[in-house]
Parts: sequence; C-alpha cells; structure tokens
Amino acid sequence: MDIATIGGLILGVGSVLVAFRMEGGHLSAIVQAPAMILVILGTIGAATVTTSIENLRKVPKMLKIIFRNNNYDSYGIIEQITKMAENARRDGILALERSLKGIRNPFYHQALQLLIDGTEMTALRSILETELNNMSNRHKAGILLFQKLGGFSPTMGIIGTVLGLIHSLANADNANQMASSIASAFIATLWGVALANLVYLPISDKLKRRHEEEIQHLNLILEGMVAIQSGENPRVIRSKLLSFIEPVLRKDIK
Repeated sequence: MDIATIGGLILGVGSVLVAFRMEGGHLSAIVQAPAMILVILGTIGAATVTTSIENLRKVPKMLKIIFRNNNYDSYGIIEQITKMAENARRDGILALERSLKGIRNPFYHQALQLLIDGTEMTALRSILETELNNMSNRHKAGILLFQKLGGFSPTMGIIGTVLGLIHSLANADNANQMASSIASAFIATLWGVALANLVYLPISDKLKRRHEEEIQHLNLILEGMVAIQSGENPRVIRSKLLSFIEPVLRKDIK
C-alpha cells in the first residue's frame, strides 16, 4: 500500500473535520443528503458526458493503482539486460529465448520476443514506441476523467448553493428559518470544493505520477532491447541505461 496516498487523504480530510469541530460545528450539520446527491451524482453525471462507458469501468482499477506502491527494480532490469547483451554477443540473439519464461511484464516480454524474432532495429523501436504511445493515451483518458470531476465538482456545489438560497429567500417572512436555510445552502459549496481539492484532483495527479513512473521504466526496457539489437557493447549498454536512475542512487550502485 502507498502510505503517501493514504496518509495524504487522511491528513487532508482530517484537518478540515478537526478545524470544523474546533470552531464548534457538528459533523451532522455537513452531512446533508440533498447537497451530497446534487454534488456527487451531478458531478459524475457531467463527467460521464465527456468520457465513455469503457473508461468509467476502469475507475475501480484506477483507484487500486493510486493505493498500490509500485517499486520498479530498475537496477535489476539493467543488470538483466546487460547479461542478455553479453549472452547475445557470445551465443547469438536466439540464445535469449530461454529468458522469455521468467519475464511477466507484457511489454518486456513483447520487446524481447521481437528481438529474438530478428526484428530490424528501426522497426523494433517503432513498434515499441507505438505501444507506449497507445498506453499513454489510455492512461491520459483516466487522468483526464478525474480532472473533469475536479472541475465540475465546485460548479455543482455552487448550483446547489444557489438552489438553497432560492429556497431560503422564499421563506423570508421567517427570519430564523431563513438563517438556517442559508447556512444549509452553503453545505453544497463545501462538498463541491472539498471533493475537488481533497479527492478528485489529488487522484488525478497521483495517476499522472504513476503514469510517468511506468513510462520511464518501459522506456528503459525499450532502449535496452534496441541497444542489444544494434550490437552495442554490454558495458556501453549498462552505462546508457544507468542514466534512467537518479544520480544519487547511481553513485551508490557504482
């Protein structure tokens, strides 16, 4: 589990609730079904118009991604690719076929299979880059969905507040009831702004971060496969791939 995601959500939501309680508020005052229905379902409805059913079905998977801690073993992959380069140089590309069984990453498996099949270097790079571009488009569709949710949520909150104020002004003859209705009207704005800035937009940014991490890892694999196909020296390949690792960590490895 990603502690940063869980801790951030708890800290963000918790700080709002604690501050509200310190000011003398009661949590029951902000849990109002009409405001929640309008903001949450209205926001989802508006965002649904901008996307597809297929993308909506992926929401549970996206939420699972933000809570999962992906530790890519870049150094392990570099060492593995370096050994492959040494084997390919000594025994030929076909000798790498025995390495296919231990590779579960679909992109890595595909790249190595293309290499073994003797795919020309330019074609190999083109195929893998196309795969990465299509993957990026799929990821960006999910990122954009949560960005849309973050954009629509405050607006739906304002709509809920306006509807509440209309109802409040209709009861202008009763000052006490009018004051209570006005206070309730602003609950919708609270929900809209809070959900946008504490849930939707942070999830969008987290998905973007996960996307960047995965693309960088797969680019490392791509460059390694292309380097082996081009017949580069294993030491040169290793030095090139180490550039994907942060300089501080690179020094520790050396």
